[in-house]
Amino acid sequence: MFSGYPSSTIIFIFDIMARCTAPIKGHRTASGRAACPVHGGGYGDNRSFSYSSYPSSGSSAGGRSSVGGSGSGSRPRWSRAGSSVVYTPAEIRTLTPFRETVERRTTLPELWDVFLCHAWDDRGKAAKELHDLLVSRGVSVWFSEKDVALGTPLLREIDRGLAKSRVGIVLVTPALLRRIQDQGIADKELSVLLARDQLVPIVHETTYEALREVSPMLASRSGLSTAENPMVDVAAKLAELVAL
Repeated sequence: MFSGYPSSTIIFIFDIMARCTAPIKGHRTASGRAACPVHGGGYGDNRSFSYSSYPSSGSSAGGRSSVGGSGSGSRPRWSRAGSSVVYTPAEIRTLTPFRETVERRTTLPELWDVFLCHAWDDRGKAAKELHDLLVSRGVSVWFSEKDVALGTPLLREIDRGLAKSRVGIVLVTPALLRRIQDQGIADKELSVLLARDQLVPIVHETTYEALREVSPMLASRSGLSTAENPMVDVAAKLAELVAL
């Protein structure tokens, strides 16, 4: 596995692995990656380290990955001139794959920019707040409270909304965690969104650690957290993400 590496480098790599916080705290949010003493905001997946981050047999000791840290003030390529929205490098890395999904789907006959998956208990609270913030920024949102007519089969309308949305967001709250455990409607929505690789988790009033206990697959996705960004800032970043 470490063929070609000098013994000093192998010891260095195992020392780095031991100090990585990913197995315990995760690297799912900007602060989680930034707090890791090894990666400093370097990754959005489950890898605890990368060989490219460390010196090869011909390089000097102590080398670091070229991936940046978690400082503020960065701008993604989709951010328009004059935008006041500020991103960390970790957030840009997290959102870039979703932006690419949005761009690939521009030629499809879309009806909505965003499909909002949420727990029933949040429909008049956090989900409504996020919906209204997005709409105020010109984002079209599939939201069950207004897009499912009385007497219409809910699952059929959910399927239609998912198929006609550029990207899906799931509002992860304590109520949603309970719904997933009960295998309710929210669990069915998540299954489809996860299969399409178009899901942005928005963690609100809970943590990725709590999410991991009930849905490891969803917890493996990088997203945004209202513990790091107020809901209004989350909405601003999502609005820029889907703007064409």
